[in-house]
Amino acid sequence: MASKFLALACIRNNGSQVSISPRPHYPSMPKYPKGVLFQQNIQGSEAKALFSVIGMTCSACAGSVEKAIKRLPGIQEAAVDVLNNRAQVLFYPNFVKEETIRETIEDVGFQATLIEEEVAERSVQICQIRIKGMTCTSCTRTVESVLQGIHGVNTAQVALATEEAEIRYDPKIVSYSQLMEAIEDTGFEAIIINTGEDRSKIQLKLEGILTDLSMRMVETSLQALPGVEAIDFDPMFQKVSISYWPDQTGPRNFIQVIESTGSGRFKAMINPEGAGKDSHRQEEVRAYFKSFIWSLVFTVPVFLLSMVFMYIPGIKRGLNIKVVNMMNIGELLRWILSTPVQFIIGRRFYTGSYKALRHGSANMDVLIALGTNAAYFYSVYSVLRAATSHDFMAMDFFETSSMLISFILLGKYLEVLAKGKTSDAIAKLMDLAPETAVLLALDSEGNVTSEQEIDSRLIQKNDVLKVMPGSKVASDGFVLWGQSHVNESMITGEARPVAKRKGDDVIGGTLNENGVLHVQATKVGSESALSQIVRLVESAQMAKAPVQKFADRISKYFVPMVIILSFFTWLSWYLAGKFNWYPKSWIPSSVDSFQLALQFGISVMVIACPCALGLATPTAVMVGTGVGASQGVLIKGGQALESAHKINCIVFDKTGTLTIGKPVVVTTRLLQNMVLRDFYELVAAAEVNSEHPLAKAIVEYAKKFREEENLVWPEAQGFVSITGHGVKAKVQNKEIIVGNRSLMLECNIHISVEAQEILEETELIAQTGILVSIDGRMVGVIAISDPLKPGAQEAISLLKSMNVESIMVTGDNWGTANSIAKEVGIETVIAEAKPAQKAEKVKELQSKGLTVCMVGDGINDSPALVAADVGMAIGAGTDIAIEAADIVLIKSNLEDVITAIDLSRKTFFRIRLNYVWAVGYNVIGIPIAAGALFPSTGIRLPPWVAGAAMAASSVSVVCSSLLLKNYKRPKKLDALEIRGIMVE
Repeated sequence: MASKFLALACIRNNGSQVSISPRPHYPSMPKYPKGVLFQQNIQGSEAKALFSVIGMTCSACAGSVEKAIKRLPGIQEAAVDVLNNRAQVLFYPNFVKEETIRETIEDVGFQATLIEEEVAERSVQICQIRIKGMTCTSCTRTVESVLQGIHGVNTAQVALATEEAEIRYDPKIVSYSQLMEAIEDTGFEAIIINTGEDRSKIQLKLEGILTDLSMRMVETSLQALPGVEAIDFDPMFQKVSISYWPDQTGPRNFIQVIESTGSGRFKAMINPEGAGKDSHRQEEVRAYFKSFIWSLVFTVPVFLLSMVFMYIPGIKRGLNIKVVNMMNIGELLRWILSTPVQFIIGRRFYTGSYKALRHGSANMDVLIALGTNAAYFYSVYSVLRAATSHDFMAMDFFETSSMLISFILLGKYLEVLAKGKTSDAIAKLMDLAPETAVLLALDSEGNVTSEQEIDSRLIQKNDVLKVMPGSKVASDGFVLWGQSHVNESMITGEARPVAKRKGDDVIGGTLNENGVLHVQATKVGSESALSQIVRLVESAQMAKAPVQKFADRISKYFVPMVIILSFFTWLSWYLAGKFNWYPKSWIPSSVDSFQLALQFGISVMVIACPCALGLATPTAVMVGTGVGASQGVLIKGGQALESAHKINCIVFDKTGTLTIGKPVVVTTRLLQNMVLRDFYELVAAAEVNSEHPLAKAIVEYAKKFREEENLVWPEAQGFVSITGHGVKAKVQNKEIIVGNRSLMLECNIHISVEAQEILEETELIAQTGILVSIDGRMVGVIAISDPLKPGAQEAISLLKSMNVESIMVTGDNWGTANSIAKEVGIETVIAEAKPAQKAEKVKELQSKGLTVCMVGDGINDSPALVAADVGMAIGAGTDIAIEAADIVLIKSNLEDVITAIDLSRKTFFRIRLNYVWAVGYNVIGIPIAAGALFPSTGIRLPPWVAGAAMAASSVSVVCSSLLLKNYKRPKKLDALEIRGIMVE
């Protein structure tokens, strides 16, 4: 029964690749078509078709054609040229075909022909690149603009919080290495994470003496293996990276080849550090901590010399001893100690400034470099003037520049530390996978000959693994031998252990409770269910929410404005002092009017913080999507998260959404003299070709009348499925029609009074009546019941209390639909709706100004899921529904609809709070730094205090986002105790 709960395509063993699409979905970039599998996307499945359309006379005709095409799932763009009678369509052939598009155009009433010679396919891949060195949104904007300017790049998005870029590009036009070069040309370090090709990559650590000859031998041996694509040696760190096709080879083969090539002189193992995000984050944390400690080594003595020792009489006399003219020992020591801080430890700010300015932008590094340079070089000027003068008393700010750099480094260290915690959810997901696995060796008859414990990262496809009671399943696969119960709650949310026997699917990371199982691995590494969920969460954290555009717009002008403001602050105070516009008593004893003005100018420059604005949204989105994943709610990016908090209307499908989705035949009423076994043989033969849940229920019930183990139904000829109505077929030379009332009327089948009464009876008790016609005569009515999910009524009631209107749209008949709606408390019902009508209803609601969410689980819900502002797919639904949705409810519980909305509202409250803090901090801090309070209160911010405040602002925004980790779902949900449903 596990497969009923594993309908997430990433965990369905159907021969396809991934089917949870981690694509971002927001208006600022072309959307992936909902319904297109992620692996299909990255394998380059985008294509263009050109049609000749005859019969169009005006723009209204063109509009109707374009609208019809765009309703099809899998359409990225459609443009209709009424003058030239042509329609150009950009689509995904894995999901929709040219013939379907052509038929759709003809359904509108025009003649359409595919122009074959002008069809040009384009491949699209998605690569992920880690970018080191970005400090604020100005950096991300610079990289994005460079990438988007490259021919062959469709879209590029760069995330500051994750320090990664996700690029959709055409590999026939541009390569990922060219993309990396473009990033490095902007002055940042680029590290490839994923090229977008359907291949795996592993890094091995080598032990032994490596020479050019031995490396060539190893490389030649590895390249001889089937499936090896690329090999990259790093002799300095004795590492080798291998790209390969997992279907053909794997890491154990590489280790065996390396060790056998060196005749025992080499040892190879999976690199313990890896090249993952965590190691990169730790490396960054260590780098900032090391820089901060070294800055303290020099800054603390400078601080003591400036602020403490000058007030100790004996030490003060020693420091005031003149070295050259008026230059004393204290000034010389401060100069010597602050120089390494300014130019060696603070070198990162110079390089960051240079990179930004070279590309015509300005970032936080520019502000820091200008502020510290102003303090440092004025101090140098002051000291040199004292050294060449007999009466000039120097006044230096060396402590300002060194303390400023130290506090900023401390702030960056704390910021990186806090940002690392925003992705804890991913780390917890990864921890679900066991570290080791027991590998079995089998003989030709399937008997176990040996077993050994291996690192779980060494598992290859088709390996047979032994899973002991109490241990975790190491890989996605299916059971070869044994019986047990497996706890799959970590993936599916189902609390009850699921029985497993030969042939059943299992998921990597789930817990085996009692028996021993032998499992054959089918999906390993990045293909596993766990990896796909992690990839989805990572991609969601990459995607920008539309609200982030606010910060992006501000950051574009922020730094130049601050520099101008800083200059005018200095100029205003300098002129005010020069022309005696304020009393001399305002000037502190230790400085003159020029130095006071300079301090105000530097304080303005360093207190302004573009980082806080840039981090306000992405850190909250990262934590929010991570928390959602831990709650069983997979949110596909910032757009979905932002739209969900505005939801005020939810459209529910019935079967599988409000109901359990496992309909069963309750009663059968025959209207003609006929053997029940013969009746069900004909009906089942017609329905066996249908994917509809009601059809499956009928076929399952029909099996009770047949005792054969390998059941084969009579052949159905001319099978036609009418979506939302039923099926037609010819079985044993009899015309069989099985469906609802409207199908019978369409086929001119007379519905007798008796059949009408039976239908009304079944609908009154919330059952679905299926009519059966044989050779044009009504012969029977099958009553099918699909019980409500526990807690459905309470969930609808809670949504009402949240001011969210609930509507039910179903393809089922009116009687059943009204009965179910009444039971759960839904007032507005639309029944007997085709998929297109569901989408039209969604659009109608949107036209009234409502923000609409569609909750569904079937293929017929896909158009509505696409049309809705937010599409939510029940986790136990079909692959296509899951792909079409923005949010996937893994546990298949209606309570998670409430959780998703509530989490979105809490996340966006936090984002607004972050913006209030980030903007308010700058609005209040800059005037104070400029000396607004100084005339009345005497309060001023020294530059080093302003720098500390700037560093603290970024940290505070990240910590504010981290408070989302304490999210608790609404208490009312705990009282419901809604559980996952297991139907035997």
